[in-house]
Amino acid sequence: MSNILVTGGAGYIGSHACKALSAAGYTPVTYDSLCTGWRDAVKFGPFEEGDLTDRARLDQVFAAYQPQAVMHFAALSQVGESMRAPGLYWHNNVAGSLCLIEAAVAAGCLDLVFSSTCATYGDQDNVLLDEDCAQAPINAYGASKRAIEDMLRDFEAAHGLRHVIFRYFNVAGADPEAEVGEFHHPETHLVPLVLDAIAGRRDALTIFGTDYDTPDGTCIRDYVHVMDLVEAHVLGLRWLEAGRGSRVFNLGTGRGFSVREVIEVAEAVTGMPVPVILGARRPGDCTRLVSGSTRAGAELGWVPARSTLNEMIGDAWRWHETGHYGK
Repeated sequence: MSNILVTGGAGYIGSHACKALSAAGYTPVTYDSLCTGWRDAVKFGPFEEGDLTDRARLDQVFAAYQPQAVMHFAALSQVGESMRAPGLYWHNNVAGSLCLIEAAVAAGCLDLVFSSTCATYGDQDNVLLDEDCAQAPINAYGASKRAIEDMLRDFEAAHGLRHVIFRYFNVAGADPEAEVGEFHHPETHLVPLVLDAIAGRRDALTIFGTDYDTPDGTCIRDYVHVMDLVEAHVLGLRWLEAGRGSRVFNLGTGRGFSVREVIEVAEAVTGMPVPVILGARRPGDCTRLVSGSTRAGAELGWVPARSTLNEMIGDAWRWHETGHYGK
């Protein structure tokens, strides 16, 4: 079986990608510093602890496993933190990715699937976003991801590094078999915050803003089930294996759900109320962020089959009920 180096494979999306890779016949080799990931999430292949900025360690891992390709998930990803401490994001995300890419090229590993974000588009409120929309990030997180995208293009021109870039919208849900799931410390994502409030792990969920120009006054986002998301990454890997060119794909469903809709479905799925506090808007929150792209479906054959609120919340609730990392 071919080895795939998965940076950030102990994190939320990376661990699900490792499961999908294993099911598809690959051996995922997790490379993770565990600064935000969890050792217990590494279940589907070997684990190598290391930092993205440690070139000697990366060279050692490339030499030991001779991976066919890299799936690059490792990154700091909290928007608020990136605005308070941009240096962390430029050092970890950008300098770390440069170190990884240089190590991959030196090892002759020239296929890379990259985890990017719709945050690279910046504040384009109420625009259905596709891959040709202008990129104008408004925080260091989005800027760091755009910089890595530019880096990949430069390394392709100079060294033939082929790449697939996935720009995510909101990722939710968990492995339906509850082998891995979503757990961040601190938690910032809406669905686990809702479920924590239901389970009593936090006093209440704060809704940040109820006066937006939407049917119920709350923000609207495009949610994708994590298992659909990682299936796209396997398809992206096969795209590169087939010798197709480097490509950018948005990963969204094209349908948005409001904060209140998420809460209502969570209450229906769990049969329990969500305690809520109404708060003020947060700076930088857009009214509506929804994908307007069909490229991943048309070109990769990607179908986000599990990306309904009922399935995303149901799978996430099963994970939350069975326990999570860090206990």
